[in-house]
Amino acid sequence: MVPDVRSLPAARSTALSASASAFVALAVVWLAAGRAGAQEAATESVCPDNTPAVFHACALAAMQTYDPTRTPEGHADLSGVWTLPGNAFEDLEEHPATLDDNGNPSVVVDPTDGRVPMRAWADEMRRQNATAYIHPAAACFLSGVPYIMYRPGPYQILQTSDHVVILGERAHGYRVVYMNDSPPPGDGIRFWNGYSTGRWDGNTLVIETTHQNALPWIDQRARFFTEDARVVERLTLVDADTLHYQATLEDLNVYTRPFTIAVAYRRDTDQDAALLEEGCYESNAALLGIYRGLGLGIYTGVSVEEAQRETAAEQAGEP
Repeated sequence: MVPDVRSLPAARSTALSASASAFVALAVVWLAAGRAGAQEAATESVCPDNTPAVFHACALAAMQTYDPTRTPEGHADLSGVWTLPGNAFEDLEEHPATLDDNGNPSVVVDPTDGRVPMRAWADEMRRQNATAYIHPAAACFLSGVPYIMYRPGPYQILQTSDHVVILGERAHGYRVVYMNDSPPPGDGIRFWNGYSTGRWDGNTLVIETTHQNALPWIDQRARFFTEDARVVERLTLVDADTLHYQATLEDLNVYTRPFTIAVAYRRDTDQDAALLEEGCYESNAALLGIYRGLGLGIYTGVSVEEAQRETAAEQAGEP
């Protein structure tokens, strides 16, 4: 998300204007790459509406009767290249199109009002964070879970009996989901994308992720979580070319209750579909120099202890 020049002080506005050519050059390269790797998303589906709430309700019904193609082990075959309609990465809640956003309906399906149930102190903090820090994804850091699953660009799913690998175009992001009895990492070990284990619930791949370092955000509105976060994802085919993706995030340090998002994945029907290599690497010096010139810093996260103190104060009615 690029700051709106009109809302910046004069010095920061000048810095942004001076770097405009760099952004334009990056955009031209990105658009050219997009044209070269145009995606051919499937258009036929039992659940054609990409509106998250509508798609979610349709998919829950359709998955009850659909019998998917299976792997040699007898599990649903989720492999392939998938496109992701919509712009959930901008804001999980409903938001309009602006100079900086394409707009999107809310992807929050529980609670049914489509709102992210942040605690009041956390909601205020994330608003401050959005103006003080570089978005971690803009610095080319890994996106964390669940954000890595609804960033722009296609995804590729690879399956074996012991692992599921999910590749993403943005920042060379990938995930390894352990389907065997691999021992979990120690309590003090944290990763950008956490530690993910998977199991099959009928035709649904269920992934549980813990051990995240809590440095990514979950959208461009700077919503965050702590190292206590637990994310449970469910991936289910509803027809040959449509995948239902659902994720429930639980972190009572930051949110008043667990909440669930849902989006549609559409298969790329191009037989030669492949992911492109994005020129974005961790701590990208050119991008960081631009953002630091605007007075933005690197987000360092909110500790479990800090979040618990803020929550206790809020519940006690302290200012």
